[in-house]
Amino acid sequence: MRFDANGQIEPGLAERWIVIDEGTSYIFRLREARWRDGSRVEAEQVVAQLRRQLAGGSRNALAPFLTAIDEIVTMTPQVIEVRLRRPRPDLLKLFAQPELTLWRNGAGGTGPLRIVQEGKRSLLLRPAFDPNRADPEDQRTTRPEQDVRLIGERAARAIVRFAARDSDFVAGGTFADWPLVALASVAPANVRIDPAAGLFGFAILHRDGFLADAQNRAAISGAIDRIAVTNAVMQGWEPAERILPETLDSTVPPALPGWSLLTPDQRREQARTRVAAYGDPVRLRIALPSGPGATVLYAQVAASLMAAGITPQRVGMADDADLRLVDQIAPYDSARWYLANACAVCGDEARDALIAARDAPTLTERARLIAAADAALAVDTAFIPIARPLRWSLVALRLRQWRPNTRAWHPLNRLRDDTR
Repeated sequence: MRFDANGQIEPGLAERWIVIDEGTSYIFRLREARWRDGSRVEAEQVVAQLRRQLAGGSRNALAPFLTAIDEIVTMTPQVIEVRLRRPRPDLLKLFAQPELTLWRNGAGGTGPLRIVQEGKRSLLLRPAFDPNRADPEDQRTTRPEQDVRLIGERAARAIVRFAARDSDFVAGGTFADWPLVALASVAPANVRIDPAAGLFGFAILHRDGFLADAQNRAAISGAIDRIAVTNAVMQGWEPAERILPETLDSTVPPALPGWSLLTPDQRREQARTRVAAYGDPVRLRIALPSGPGATVLYAQVAASLMAAGITPQRVGMADDADLRLVDQIAPYDSARWYLANACAVCGDEARDALIAARDAPTLTERARLIAAADAALAVDTAFIPIARPLRWSLVALRLRQWRPNTRAWHPLNRLRDDTR
């Protein structure tokens, strides 16, 4: 599977599929496809790759969310079956993720674009020949304007390149680099913001000292002025006080922390009181990425903490820290994904509920346990939500197929008509 310009799944290598046995069996028929080296894609190769990705000890970031898969088998040279221990309605969206890309060493992948030239920091891509298209003869003659030059570089260089009209598209912008856009002469019509869904906030990494008490952790979360933080980076950036953006596959609306019922002044006073009662000085190491946006964010968070009597210290993302920024796009619409990624270090009640939700035999029981985990995390305060993730792109007006979406996912073959 793969995502289209709207962030919705569409056929990739799978030509079609059916779901049977009450959602515990997915059968995929593979289209006629070839690897980059020209060899034919066989079902056995696909099955072998997927098994490796999901094997015990795999470093694949999605492996913990695919434990419902019991086995993957070859049915015919063009048909595979994925058998599940329990229903997973979001399986197709997981298979569309880059982490599950099908790729053979020396043979490349099966996507819509092929690498025809490799540089130190760039790739030249060309639409791949697709025998399933109605005009195969037209595909045999390529035109230079069909090629896509993909360059990986620092945000500052990418923005300058776009402003100089030496590129048509800048993708992957985050809050850390957003202030740079305002410094460049980029027309507002070229600046696009995605309604990205995911986690943006601080994971609490240690539970000792001041952070050993859940009420102290909650006081820190409540003391942060989220509106000041988000508006300092970008006016209109939506703040968040809860982990889940909406109900999703839980049985109840997202749990709100207790401090959300207090006024801003009451939150600050509560934090000052708890810091004073602790007795010893409170210092917090905050891990953030580099970039001007991260500096602006740190300044606002630090101001809130200092007002509560806490001494903050900024450290790098790889350094030992008490709070570490999490900035992730949700790969699919599951409340369990949000809660599991927010639970870097969390209490037994929340952890047990998350494990039970993963192993629930029915979707109804899974939804109930997700709600229990959400409520437990709200009390435990293992994560400090700040906002929705900020994702931006710079888009030339001629790329009319660009679409904003919650995945902030923009396939290069879905930007203009001639690379489809």
